[in-house]
Amino acid sequence: MNIAIELAEKLLKINAIKLSPKEPYTWASGMRSPIYCDNRLSLSHPEVRIFIKKAFALECNKLTAKPDIIIGVATAGIAHGALLADELGIPFAYVRSKAKAHGRQNQIEGEVKAGQKALVIEDLISTGGSSLQAVEVLREAKIEVIAVGAIFDYGFDISKENFNIKNCDYFSLSNYVTLLEKAVESDYINQEQKNILKDWNQDPKTWFDKNFNS
Repeated sequence: MNIAIELAEKLLKINAIKLSPKEPYTWASGMRSPIYCDNRLSLSHPEVRIFIKKAFALECNKLTAKPDIIIGVATAGIAHGALLADELGIPFAYVRSKAKAHGRQNQIEGEVKAGQKALVIEDLISTGGSSLQAVEVLREAKIEVIAVGAIFDYGFDISKENFNIKNCDYFSLSNYVTLLEKAVESDYINQEQKNILKDWNQDPKTWFDKNFNS
């Protein structure tokens, strides 16, 4: 079983990932992109949801150190992290993007203990910013982060650099290169469109201006 290929196919099938090289999407950051990824949709499809949970469990078996706890990154990593923790029979908690403004003002929700080994679950890695922010919060709480695991990874050079800087391992169940190959194979896109999508991945910041404002 090739998890990356099978998952790419499943995500395309349920429209969790949409490719639109001629009519780009606008991300929350303002960047224009020919791909939109919403892995939350997988939660509404039991077959895909279970596949992701089992795939994460298989990846856990490959880790040098085994996690004592699974930590989800709010909000999109919470559900899949909880499903994985249930599959493994170990505790679960999650990290907020910022501390609550009321109550105990927690940023980590759930019971965590100093010295625990954690696998952090994220739905998507672009630059790695939100994942690494969660990693820093956990490290400050004396939690040892084994790795960050994501459902999908765009494969940007900046994300690799950011994880290296923070000395943090990460992996993804599927990725952008695999997705494009599967999309061509299934006639979701043609070769010309694949080339456009590859260009975006190599230079996402200037891609829109080069292709639509020239």
